[in-house]
Amino acid sequence: MSEVTLTSRQIERSLSQQIQAIYKDQLGVRPEKVVCHFFDQKLAIVLEKVTTPSEQLLLSNDRVESAKKMRSHLDAALKPRLIELIEEISGAAVKTLLSDTDLTYDVSGMIVVLGDVPPVQNVESVPKSRQT
Repeated sequence: MSEVTLTSRQIERSLSQQIQAIYKDQLGVRPEKVVCHFFDQKLAIVLEKVTTPSEQLLLSNDRVESAKKMRSHLDAALKPRLIELIEEISGAAVKTLLSDTDLTYDVSGMIVVLGDVPPVQNVESVPKSRQT
């Protein structure tokens, strides 16, 4: 049986759902919204409402630097699992994953640089992709 090639939108949706699941499982917080979008060999990811109760406690007690350090450690701990997930779902190797979180606005962002454009059914729908 041959493997079915997904569309870019199907892969983006699957990544969004699985990233939400990882955050819920690992941090106890399910982001309210996760948006993934491919651009050539890049993947942009935006997560909304990601602050954990521990970070919220620190922030409400004017311990902003402690909350930022905690988030930095959480992001670093999640990074290998996120890379593994992105490679598994997209079918493309991850060269690097850059991430940051703004606790004031409760939003995280990631830029993922891939080794190649993911193998998708509709490569023409991936903005700026180099179609062969």
